[in-house]
Amino acid sequence: MPNYDYKCANCDKTFEIFQNISAERLTNCPECGKSDFKRLIGSGAGIIFKGSGFYCTDYRSSSYEKDKKKDTATVKESCTKSSSCNGCKNKE
Repeated sequence: MPNYDYKCANCDKTFEIFQNISAERLTNCPECGKSDFKRLIGSGAGIIFKGSGFYCTDYRSSSYEKDKKKDTATVKESCTKSSSCNGCKNKE
C-alpha cells in the first residue's frame, strides 16, 4: 500500500497517510476538519527488484559463458605446465 501526501489549504498542514491504492481520497483534514484537503502529487517510492533476472549478470549471453570457460581452461592449462608458478593450486 502506498503513502499519499495530503495538504490542507485551511490550516496549511501536510500529512503523509498510508492508504490502500483503491481507497477513496480523503476530503477532510484530520487536524482542523475542513474540506480543503488535497492530495499532492508525489515523487513516489523507488522500485525494489527482488529475485533473479534483474541484474545484468543474470543475462549473460551463451557466447560470453563459452569464452569465460575457454579462458579459465587456458589459464589452468598453462599454469600446470609452468614450473615457475608458486601460487597455483592446479600445479602437480
